[in-house]
Amino acid sequence: MKEIEVENKKISFIVPPGLEMELKAIPDTEYYRDISEFLEDAVKTLMDGRRDLRAAIACTLYEKDKISIGRAMEIVGVDIERMKEILVERGIELRRGVETLEEMEEELEGLEI
Repeated sequence: MKEIEVENKKISFIVPPGLEMELKAIPDTEYYRDISEFLEDAVKTLMDGRRDLRAAIACTLYEKDKISIGRAMEIVGVDIERMKEILVERGIELRRGVETLEEMEEELEGLEI
């Protein structure tokens, strides 16, 4: 198993022998500083070409309450109305903001300032 450090976090995955050899050669090409820089570019390139994947990731993170609808919009690259449509199409309930003063106070109590 190959371990790769990404922004102070390690991710591990199994690399087929041929691919491992190619990855190890990346820094020698001088196109990238190291394997991490190459993998970051590769993932960004893949994500740029796969809006469906970006939408799926954004919806999953939104549904798990990890990101706001605004961040989901940024990930997918759409406006708020389209993001709402995407969420509804996937059967994801839209989160609403606080509706009462009491709810706002409860939410503020939970924040660390």
